[in-house]
Amino acid sequence: MDLFLEYILVEKGLAENSVAAYTTDLESLQRFLTRESLDLERFSSRHGLLYLLHLRQTGLQNRSLARHLATLRGLFAFLVRERLIAENPLEKLENPKLPRHLPDVLSREEVTALLAQPNSNDKLGFRDRTMLELLYAAGLRVSELIGLRPGDVDLQAGLLRVFGKGRKERVVPMHASAGKYLEIYIQNWRPAFSPKAEVLFLNRSGKGLTRQGVWKLIKAYARKAGIHHPISPHTLRHSFATHLLEGGADLRTVQILLGHADILATEIYTHVQTSRLKSQHQKHHPRSRPPASQNQTSK
Repeated sequence: MDLFLEYILVEKGLAENSVAAYTTDLESLQRFLTRESLDLERFSSRHGLLYLLHLRQTGLQNRSLARHLATLRGLFAFLVRERLIAENPLEKLENPKLPRHLPDVLSREEVTALLAQPNSNDKLGFRDRTMLELLYAAGLRVSELIGLRPGDVDLQAGLLRVFGKGRKERVVPMHASAGKYLEIYIQNWRPAFSPKAEVLFLNRSGKGLTRQGVWKLIKAYARKAGIHHPISPHTLRHSFATHLLEGGADLRTVQILLGHADILATEIYTHVQTSRLKSQHQKHHPRSRPPASQNQTSK
């Protein structure tokens, strides 16, 4: 297990939060193995089912069970690759069925209202406006945003070099408005933070921002903008993808811009688009109202 954790950290380059989640899952597996007097060499698909049943009895729901199963599959695939076991006992074990939740998306009007909230006349407000612009302009994950460095920005070409999940690198464009905010921030406002870190966006102390810090800022600006439904940094990423598709972008392009390894992960936004179209159709079509009752019609 320790070798596997070292592998996903060093060779696969997973983020610390992901490694911590894997560690928690493996500690749970270790307790199960100890209770059952088992080791990994004798672990079978039957034991996999027993383990999932055990997790279910502790109150875990399907989404958490699926995550545990993914961790186990990764562990056993690693052990097969290292020739420590002969085959992956969980290779044919099916995932628990997961409900398909549509992501929260802001309307264009809500995005405009949100972007207008920071006070661009001081360094903190201008920093926040620039971050919001980039999250929406490039569809960044919050981890990608706080990991940006000044050297990752090509202002002349209007491009960002982004390191996503597993440290996979991609280049994404940004529109002129976001690029202008970023240029002014880098030249005029970032030095005012007395930088003590190499990252682009800094806190009051000149160090890098945290994911939680960005989340709190966005939540506060959403309240000021009159947006009362749940919102997070990822909401802007969802809105970026949905608005691109609504504007006529093809799914493959959106997949590349988001850095999705599998286009199935991107297809969720076509469902969002369809759901919004249906809502608008029902709201505005003159024949969308339910028919009058027979009694009302006879009158």
